[in-house]
Amino acid sequence: MIVRQTPNALKIFFTLRGSIIPKIYPQILLITFLSTFITIIQHWLPDSFPYYGMATFTLLGIALSLFLGFRNNASYQRWWEARGLWGQLVYDSRSLTRQVLSFIDNDTETGHDTQRSMIYLTIAFTHAVRHRLRGTSPWQDIEPFVESTHHDSMRQAKNVPDYLMRLMGKQLGDIRRQQLVSEQIVQNMDERLTSMTIVLAACERIHNTPLPFAYMLLVHRTTYLYCFMLPFGLVATLGWATPLICAVIAYTFFGLDALSEELEEPFGLAANQLPLTALSRTIEINLREALGDTDIPPDITPINGYLQ
Repeated sequence: MIVRQTPNALKIFFTLRGSIIPKIYPQILLITFLSTFITIIQHWLPDSFPYYGMATFTLLGIALSLFLGFRNNASYQRWWEARGLWGQLVYDSRSLTRQVLSFIDNDTETGHDTQRSMIYLTIAFTHAVRHRLRGTSPWQDIEPFVESTHHDSMRQAKNVPDYLMRLMGKQLGDIRRQQLVSEQIVQNMDERLTSMTIVLAACERIHNTPLPFAYMLLVHRTTYLYCFMLPFGLVATLGWATPLICAVIAYTFFGLDALSEELEEPFGLAANQLPLTALSRTIEINLREALGDTDIPPDITPINGYLQ
């Protein structure tokens, strides 16, 4: 995710980090070259492209703007919902840690080991969710927080976060059987585990359910058709200004289209997607600090305005 202040008036035209231009410059160049070619023909062969009037292009542009606006809103809602879910995961992990440390007596070896096991499994679960959503290998981040006796079965699990949640559920059952806390506290802890499970399921729903392909195809086709047709309608009135105007319009429409694609999948590593690595590292730091660990990793800071 891009983390930067608003660029000034001079830099706003030259900022590429976080901009959508690197993704759409081929389309912009194509429209610019096409517009220039049509303008040259119109200059040397006047009346090659008669004046068609702007009413048709205005109506088509309004319709295309509505399509792009609707899709952009739908993509942003997915992005914002994903951010809210990870905010909920931060809340649940901190609340569960507070309950574990507050209500489980750590004067005994059993209580101390139970505290550490529950909190470490919570950290492992957070990293596992991130890796599952990004499709990356989780073992380096989660195995240090899981007992070695579970490593083989964990590597065979198809859904690693769900496997870790089951381990946490079994750990909570052991807490209840050993009567380390009251039934009411066990129930409250179980509610936190349920909420974390809901976060996982909701993130998987967003990740596995993209916007309908037919709608995306309609927007793509309409955008290309409109930008290809636009120079023919503008060249008779704008002349040599046609390539510039068409390039600006292409940047707007293709940019909105590409940006909505990027926001549609909020869990990736693109510049405008969520900083899951930083969020999961924040949870790890908070929980290990509460546990009293000393070898706590540093915060992840933005690099060139980019927070991963």
